[in-house]
Amino acid sequence: MQVTATPLKERILHESLRLFSLKGYLSTSINDILDAAETSKGGFYNHFATKEDLFFEVLEEAQRIWRERTLWGLKDLEDPLEKIQVLLKNYRDRYLKDSDNFPGGCIFVTFSVELDDQYPHLAEEVNKGFVGLKRMLKGLLEEGKESGKLSDQVSTSAITEMLFSGMLGASVIYGVDKSRQSVDSSIDALIDYLEGLRAQ
Repeated sequence: MQVTATPLKERILHESLRLFSLKGYLSTSINDILDAAETSKGGFYNHFATKEDLFFEVLEEAQRIWRERTLWGLKDLEDPLEKIQVLLKNYRDRYLKDSDNFPGGCIFVTFSVELDDQYPHLAEEVNKGFVGLKRMLKGLLEEGKESGKLSDQVSTSAITEMLFSGMLGASVIYGVDKSRQSVDSSIDALIDYLEGLRAQ
């Protein structure tokens, strides 16, 4: 049986995703990508006009993987607070621990930290994803309040910021030490915090 080779563009995207996760966009050279994807400059530039064009396609692919992994199973749930809890578990177990695609940890955190000063227009594209995540969390919390699942004494804005900051914090810690125990306890703490806010 013949094994079909991965198309070159797909290979370049996958290897760039891995390298950007490990080293960042700025510290990854075109030559690093060529070596990892086992291609030539001609092969690269046949698919991407510039490194920045590659960035946008890698970002789009990273977002697709994030959605596929993190939102998995949410549509089957009715309880909005349970949706957030499953999202948090998925984020930890299906996204952060995905060492095949993201061996360096969360690529969005890496991008936002390194690009903010030198390439603000690229950082802005990454930030749109963070804004979207916060909007989704806040929407689910508002649903929880309206349905009586969440105590009406709490601020959904404050909880949103707490959850978002906790997710980013867990990402940074995991990116540094790759300790499954520390990321497990960080995300479990957020899940327990949310459970404690349920209406009695």
